[in-house]
Amino acid sequence: MKAAGDGISRLAAPRLWPTWCLIGLGWLSARLPWALLFPLGKHLGRLAFSIGGPRRSIAQTNLRLCFPELGPDEVHDLARRTFEAVMLGVLELCVAWLNPKRDLRRRIEVRGAEHFRAAAAKGRGVLLLGAHFAVLDLISQALADQGPINVMYRKNRNPAWEWLQVRGRRHYFHGVIERKNARAVLRSLAAGRAVWYAADQDYGARHSVFAPFFGIEAATIRAARFVRFNNSPAIMLSMRRHYRKRRWTMTFSPVIEQFPTGDDRADATRINGLIEAEIRNCPEQYLWLHRRFKTGPPGMPNPYA
Repeated sequence: MKAAGDGISRLAAPRLWPTWCLIGLGWLSARLPWALLFPLGKHLGRLAFSIGGPRRSIAQTNLRLCFPELGPDEVHDLARRTFEAVMLGVLELCVAWLNPKRDLRRRIEVRGAEHFRAAAAKGRGVLLLGAHFAVLDLISQALADQGPINVMYRKNRNPAWEWLQVRGRRHYFHGVIERKNARAVLRSLAAGRAVWYAADQDYGARHSVFAPFFGIEAATIRAARFVRFNNSPAIMLSMRRHYRKRRWTMTFSPVIEQFPTGDDRADATRINGLIEAEIRNCPEQYLWLHRRFKTGPPGMPNPYA
């Protein structure tokens, strides 16, 4: 009882009141019709982009590095559209986390589900390799319908936001695993469960191998280690938003054959290539706002400095 009381007191701390106000606004937005949410996301994205700040600089730096063929005006336009996509993604996230009874299934097309079902039937768990697209948590309802799936996430230092993201995802997934808890991932695979794992984040040189991503040597997590543990099949999971129809697509790839190879760099290069190909289909729907290249090989300058 004491621990529960301490937790409530911590969440009620005055410094968290602004966060709770934002969560309250999110609860209200989660009940708006899509005809209002889509333009609202666009306007909020434009506002956030116009305010600027470090995230705009990070996004533009990433786009210049990954699309050197684009001119300054094109980079500016793509960064703005990225902010619009991300802010709409925040509103979508509010729908998923704060209005879980809202039925989204008829708006989400699931492609390649047969690949996932066949892989899951082997009983060795499935590693669902994903990336941080602007559409992320909205597909939770449709994803959970496919079978027993656990998801990984990054712990937030804000206790209110941490409570929300864990609670929001537990509406759909039994296992919500903090990204540093590798043992929980291995236990899930050994139990025959699928695990969604983002393979596009920079975890630092200690846990990574350097592999090309858009032609740049990037610190890439050794995702193959999870596959080797239980000989689990690996599948790419991608998602995309269709603005005009106000619908979404969730796609399972076929099982990635001859993976892993035992060569960490070759395996990481292959995964990066799959993620890159998906991003190129709709580049503004990727989360360019994170510092993907903050960790480089020795001697490579920090592009965000």
